[in-house]
Amino acid sequence: MDIVAKLTKDAHDRRRDIIDMIFRAGSGHSGGSLSSAEILTCLYGAVMKHNPKKPFDDDRDRFILSKGHAAPLLYSILAYHEYFPKEELSTLRQMGSALQGHPCRNRIPGIELSTGSLGLGISAGLGMALTGKLQNKAYRVYVLCGDGEMNEGQNWEAFMSIRKWNPPNLTVIIDYNQVQLDGNTRDIMPTGDLKAKIQSFGIRVISCDGHDINQLLKAFHDAKSAGETVVILAKTTKGKGISFMEDNHTWHGKKIEEAEYHLAIAELERKGMMLAWNENQ
Repeated sequence: MDIVAKLTKDAHDRRRDIIDMIFRAGSGHSGGSLSSAEILTCLYGAVMKHNPKKPFDDDRDRFILSKGHAAPLLYSILAYHEYFPKEELSTLRQMGSALQGHPCRNRIPGIELSTGSLGLGISAGLGMALTGKLQNKAYRVYVLCGDGEMNEGQNWEAFMSIRKWNPPNLTVIIDYNQVQLDGNTRDIMPTGDLKAKIQSFGIRVISCDGHDINQLLKAFHDAKSAGETVVILAKTTKGKGISFMEDNHTWHGKKIEEAEYHLAIAELERKGMMLAWNENQ
């Protein structure tokens, strides 16, 4: 199996984990977790330098999930890469579980920053990147934000600082699904041409299809070789992979009922069979 086919299958499997986890928990954020599946699958499976046996090695690449509500996806990714036993995924949001609704650095190996309050990730990532340069470290820092998160003013202060310092080891990814908690981003707080706004700060922006493995890998490669901070604007679909959840803001974070669970799993199983068939041709 080539790397693109493997990452495609891995992203599909992460979606199955997300649906299982949120259904068992009776709550959780499905829409934004599903939309980011390919992004994190590529990062951890082909881009980042990381080692689950040494989760806090000084030379590791750093990943910050600024949109902390997408924790189910991150937990699935970390379990798949053996940061903790996969069996723990079934404890999402349960009393005493390390896998709470937003990631906590002190509870789970591989979590770089406790997140939940939106808008913190870019600033923290910039600090980590600058620290790496001051210490002559080769690690890179990756930050994943939501486009609804761009409503937070701190992001724009961070962009001003990025323009000043412009560390070459920082990459910011925006999950550009254009849907947030209460509706479409254009209705809640219009950002207009988001790419042009970020570019107006003097920051390089790369646009790509956030569900296309080839485009994502190229975007990450180009960002790494750019010699400056890059923002990747990854165009995605909220709730990707589950037809009745796609582009529907009500699935930002709500309980998955049993009938909905079975519909979602059946759809994922059909798609999984199609992936396997394509791989065998």
